Amino acid sequence: MKYVIEKPLITEKTFVLAGRGWYTFAVAVKASKGQIARDIHTLYAVTVTNVRTVIMHGKTRRSGKSKVAVQLPEWKKAIVQLVKGQKIDAFEVPQEEEKKK
Repeated sequence: MKYVIEKPLITEKTFVLAGRGWYTFAVAVKASKGQIARDIHTLYAVTVTNVRTVIMHGKTRRSGKSKVAVQLPEWKKAIVQLVKGQKIDAFEVPQEEEKKK
């Protein structure tokens, strides 16, 4: 079975959003909001209440010895909201135990 969810986006900004109940994922460009919600429900066993999507433009990078410009492909970002009280473990910040002196 193939999912439209490619990977969770883990950044400082997405951790702040996760604290408010919004979780961010990179998804397939042709994925619909319904497919995204269904796959999040299947993969993480949570209930999705809202899905927002945005297509991110592909940036131009310079690579190689001659610094040839390479155009990266466009990709799609999905921000999903869950029912209050539900969480996705991939976005949890591990707490460090305090060292005893």
